[in-house]
Amino acid sequence: MGLRISVDTGGTFTDVVAGGDGREVVGKAPTTPDRIFVGMQGALENAAEQLGLSLPELLGETDLLIYGTTRSTNAIVQGAVAKTAFLVTAGFPDILVLKEGGKHGVHDFETDYPDPYIPQAHTFEIDERIDSEGGVVAPLDREQARAALGLVKERGFEAVAVCLLWAVANSAHEQALAALIEEVLPGVPYTLSHRLIPIVREYRRASATAIDASLKPLMQAHLQGMEDDLREAGCRGEILVSTSVGGCMHVDELVERPIHTVKSGPAMAPVAALAYSQMEGFGDDVIVCDTGGTTFDVSLVRDGAVKQTRETWIGGLWTGHILAISSVDVRSIGAGGGSIAWIDPGGLLRVGPRSAGAVPGPACYGTGGTEPTVTDAALLLGFLDPDYFLGGRLALDIDAARRAVGTLADQLGKSLDDGAHAIMSLANELMIKAIQDITVTEGFNPQECTLVAGGGAAGLGVMAIAGELGCERVILPRTAAVLSACGMQVSDVIHEHSASMVTRSAGFDFEGVNAVLDSIDAELERFAATLGERGLETMRIERFVEARYLFQVWELDVALPVERFENERDVAALIERFHATHEQVFAVRDPDSILECLNWKGRVSVGLDAAARPPSIAGAAGPPEPDSRRPAYFGGGARVDTPIYLGRNLSRGAAIQGPAIIEEPTTTIVVDPGTRTWLSEAGNFILEAC
Repeated sequence: MGLRISVDTGGTFTDVVAGGDGREVVGKAPTTPDRIFVGMQGALENAAEQLGLSLPELLGETDLLIYGTTRSTNAIVQGAVAKTAFLVTAGFPDILVLKEGGKHGVHDFETDYPDPYIPQAHTFEIDERIDSEGGVVAPLDREQARAALGLVKERGFEAVAVCLLWAVANSAHEQALAALIEEVLPGVPYTLSHRLIPIVREYRRASATAIDASLKPLMQAHLQGMEDDLREAGCRGEILVSTSVGGCMHVDELVERPIHTVKSGPAMAPVAALAYSQMEGFGDDVIVCDTGGTTFDVSLVRDGAVKQTRETWIGGLWTGHILAISSVDVRSIGAGGGSIAWIDPGGLLRVGPRSAGAVPGPACYGTGGTEPTVTDAALLLGFLDPDYFLGGRLALDIDAARRAVGTLADQLGKSLDDGAHAIMSLANELMIKAIQDITVTEGFNPQECTLVAGGGAAGLGVMAIAGELGCERVILPRTAAVLSACGMQVSDVIHEHSASMVTRSAGFDFEGVNAVLDSIDAELERFAATLGERGLETMRIERFVEARYLFQVWELDVALPVERFENERDVAALIERFHATHEQVFAVRDPDSILECLNWKGRVSVGLDAAARPPSIAGAAGPPEPDSRRPAYFGGGARVDTPIYLGRNLSRGAAIQGPAIIEEPTTTIVVDPGTRTWLSEAGNFILEAC
């Protein structure tokens, strides 16, 4: 069997993991935003060099390459998407303007109303109307629609989003519009709401449709260009792309539904974290912290299942834009290694959300950055070796870091050490709050979880974070810097399909529900058949319903207890499962309430014949003797003479008492005073308080 390569392109670094035949290496290079393949090529060449191969030889031996990216997420945040026309039912032009009407402060009249994802000037009303039962109230006016599309062509729109009222009940008018678009606007990509996300919530369906359409020109060129570059460089194996649901899909599938690439990289971190926790025998409840150069991402694994959500907002709850598709629940804050420290008008120290990114990068990179970052602070505290960053491939400029942090420390009236320590401490506090938001505030006790830390900056403050949360065990893999890329090594190909059909537990529509489940299964089997043609045949289908107590506002995802509903016992089993889920989430059940089911969903997972576990890097035999020593600052006014260990010289079972620093080529682990770590048999660092 050949190699399996996973590539994760982040805002600062591009990560590569190459594994197979007992060989596992990690490659890393700065991301190149202008042309992604340049940075990818640098990381691939770094991995190839470690294997004693040239880049063409590496790609020639590769059976499977999986690609994850933040390109679509960044495009949405930066507004760098295609000029998109939004076609709606006449009388409903404000769907994206009004959103769901919420805001954080109900009496806040100073904050400007958020802009819609697509401006109203780009919204076109189409004369037609279908009711909630699928009946045609007003037929589609084809001539008026043709005229509207003529304006779309005249004004140079690059994509079209179509979201007609009640298209989920009867899609005839959206399908007719698709035929007109292909006639009037040949070659212009478009998205139909009933095909992408057939759910009843109007704004959510419209938002997902608008986002998907606006991404098509960008992501089609990006994905197809990436595939062409890889083929030209010598890749002959299968190429997949990671998705927001924590799985993988083929390029041609994602070209048609690019919304599934949003947050595709971070979605893979919990997949890897669960594998690491199970590898160590630490259970199925995991908090996942991924500290990159730009953001700090938090996700959760509960009872062995990666936490999913339909509540992913890009740009802030209610004020941003909702994806509405199922995705891994990843909460992100601007507190990565490249996050900039600054002082607000009130004189308080802040960290993030602005980041130095890959260009110009932190001041210590010596590439033009002048503002102080978390990485600069870590270097000044003695946590990082300026001559061993990225395994010695990037020399850090400590004088530039002193100038950047020193200016801020002077403004705070602190010494250089205390100023750098304040930056690190504040970044840790932001990370702690992000973890509490996804655990404590949602009724999940972090003390009962294993914390898995990933990302290049993961090891700098993880023990301070774990101590505050009360987590007893921390796993920090030797490949922590490429956690998302490791997740791609153990992920499945996953595809979802959903359909809307409203029914209640009282008067349950057996025939209607089973017909919907038949249609969902048919779509899943169609998708699985395309994979069977490629030799991927290990298939698992799961079915869910979005349900709620009658008159509740929001639904919960509940796994179906049966494949089809035959009798009242099957309905009773579904009701009981919903009660249990509601009690788990909200600590209460209401057995006397009627259950209302809105949307039905199926998920097919196809296993890949590849790595059985995330890669670990073997350490050389020998006692854990320090390789060097240097003074490091942990607070308290004085530096501590700290032993430094090179990870490659540590054998399995090596135990190290803090204070200490362990240096790996792509990450650094700070063992704080009062803590200890050891290298497990699986090749992971296990940290705990003494």
